[in-house]
Amino acid sequence: MTPDVAQDERVRVDLSDRSYDILIGGGLLAEAGARIAALGAHTVGVVTDENVANLHLQTALGSLNAAGLKAETIVVPAGETSKSWEVLGRVVDGLIAARVERGDVVLALGGGVIGDLAGFAAAIVRRGVRIVQAPTSLLAQVDSSVGGKTGVNSPRGKNLIGAFHQPSLVLADAGALDTLPAREFRAGYAEVVKYGLIDDPAFFGWLEANHAGVFAGGPERTRAIATSCRAKAAVVARDEHEHGDRALLNLGHTFGHALEAEVAYDGERLVHGEGVAIGMAMAFRFSASLGLCSLADAARVTAHLAAVGLPVSPRKIPGGVGGAEALLAHMRQDKKVERGRLTFILARGIGKSFVSRDISEDQALAFLESELG
Repeated sequence: MTPDVAQDERVRVDLSDRSYDILIGGGLLAEAGARIAALGAHTVGVVTDENVANLHLQTALGSLNAAGLKAETIVVPAGETSKSWEVLGRVVDGLIAARVERGDVVLALGGGVIGDLAGFAAAIVRRGVRIVQAPTSLLAQVDSSVGGKTGVNSPRGKNLIGAFHQPSLVLADAGALDTLPAREFRAGYAEVVKYGLIDDPAFFGWLEANHAGVFAGGPERTRAIATSCRAKAAVVARDEHEHGDRALLNLGHTFGHALEAEVAYDGERLVHGEGVAIGMAMAFRFSASLGLCSLADAARVTAHLAAVGLPVSPRKIPGGVGGAEALLAHMRQDKKVERGRLTFILARGIGKSFVSRDISEDQALAFLESELG
């Protein structure tokens, strides 16, 4: 699929009576109030983090107030450590105290952590309150805000506690990305690359030629976001609860989540998108070592990720990581494990990814040892 969209875009996620729109464009946070009021809400529980609150909360609150909506704000610490039982309890209590009812809306204002946390809280408060996702990071705009996956982390692994809870609307304000630190934007770009590597080699080639424009902003950025959202929307419509090919969206995540767990979700050492970038490079190198794809394709993937400044090897993680056995132990807790069998997303080439449950632990261990050696 070659990207071809205008500056402002609407992508439909088709889930019958739970279908919703992803709106992509500038100034959408300033329109949040009118769009949420149109859903029939009266009270909005705004969940955000300290960093995003300083940048975007006043815009969102001004919009909600202008639309005549009652708004209550819950601010949590920034970072992956907020995806915990403790912080979830604070958010749930705050929403109940604000008297957010089933007909009201929780507004997730922030990146992937906030989207997952607020979405899970909305799923369990009063057995389900509507959620509107207002993602402010590239990673959240192209991935975590779409598809209804919500949750928090366990000390035993990432995203092991959660629920599927589809949003009523996604407001992807491209202008919010202008305030994103360069490292966070690069990390989000890894999820954009993922869609090309799964099943769209033309998109991957377009990114190779146009990544500078995506980073600079303008039409290339909006094209990349909209193409990514269309790809994810199509997968979610086919397989909402990840019983089939939605698992392909985890390309790079089996390795990446293990690396995140190994550094105890320390965002100074490794953020999620960086883990995904390393994981995708590893998935292609693993595939090449198994004779599934060419060394040239693996090298091409690694080269593109490195060209934009993303890490491509676990040896690039500051402070290093534990041994192969430690990483394999984390992978055994991956939520895609079935009856004790590891699940990998591997590739027969760029745009030719597939789900594999036929890899032995010995094969995985030998590969991990080669990557860490």
